[in-house]
Amino acid sequence: MKNKNLLCYLSFGLLAVLLYACGSPSSDKAAQLAALKEQKTKIETEIAALEKELGTKNTPQRIKTVGISELTTSTFRHYIDLQGRVDAEENVPATAKMAGALTQVLIKNGDVVKKGQLLAVIDDGVMLKQLAELENQLKTAEDIYNRQKGLWDQKIGTEVQFIQAKAQKEGLERSIATLKEGWGQTRIYSPISGSVDLVALKTGQAIAPGMPLCNIINLGRLKIVGEVTEAYVSKVRKGDPVVVFFPDLNKEITTKISYVSNTINTNTRTFTVECNLPAERGYRANMVAVLKIIDYQNPKAIVVPVNLIQTAEDGEFVMVADKTGDKTATARKTPVKQGYNYSGMVEIVSGLKNGDFAISTGFQDVNNGETIAF
Repeated sequence: MKNKNLLCYLSFGLLAVLLYACGSPSSDKAAQLAALKEQKTKIETEIAALEKELGTKNTPQRIKTVGISELTTSTFRHYIDLQGRVDAEENVPATAKMAGALTQVLIKNGDVVKKGQLLAVIDDGVMLKQLAELENQLKTAEDIYNRQKGLWDQKIGTEVQFIQAKAQKEGLERSIATLKEGWGQTRIYSPISGSVDLVALKTGQAIAPGMPLCNIINLGRLKIVGEVTEAYVSKVRKGDPVVVFFPDLNKEITTKISYVSNTINTNTRTFTVECNLPAERGYRANMVAVLKIIDYQNPKAIVVPVNLIQTAEDGEFVMVADKTGDKTATARKTPVKQGYNYSGMVEIVSGLKNGDFAISTGFQDVNNGETIAF
């Protein structure tokens, strides 16, 4: 019917143009040409529209093929990722208490030592000479004191002489005790039991008070230390589970937070957390450790890849396949609400349920209500 109307319209149009052309003077030929061109443009436009409509109806519709994935509930976890390091509970430098040259260094890197074990000796030659001189003076003072005491007991001599002899002897005794205490500082002892690490000085080199000779590390008591940004202060608690990955060892373990700092670092706006580390071979102090602290988990969550979620004017949605046959289905636009997301996966709070089939590939080219194959 539409085709007949178009033909009638074209016939009357052409007839009108011809009549106008026959009845017009030759001076109006330019106007006639313009009118004919306008009619031609309109006719070609309508012809193209009809051809397109007829072609669409006569050509069979091609069903798009997509991939689908059945949705099931699973455990979803959200982690706080941060970089930490391995630290020893006991990592103490062995330092000197006085200045001098080292006459003996009795340890080397890797040695296992016990608490109180002698590690090195500082030159004590001058002190030993002073000590020998004081001890000789003490012998003389003791002899004089004993003589004065004997005379005083017999009421011979004056009390002043006895008191002076006694004071001389006791003064030398105190000087010797002080010198011996100072002589003890020429020895460097191990502050804890552990393994010797980073021996910094050799025999003959000078050392000063507080200067470390080496570090003593107890590898039997290790921990992991990390800094967490202030934004998570209400989510991280002592006892929370932590997944720790050691890139250098290609090893992953699960542990728990053993300590959470109550102080925020004013420079970095972070707080410190610590985790216990089992005493095993392979760990080293200051080794890099990647911490993943679980701050949220849902044991019965619907989870989809983040790339499946599309956005429209009316909100976010996921294309779902409602099966109509063994290999065919109808595409359905399903509004969704997101929860947490982690590592490219998103928790769907509402909109999808267990058993739904999400269109996982080809969903960008599928329209709502369209028949699809999978």
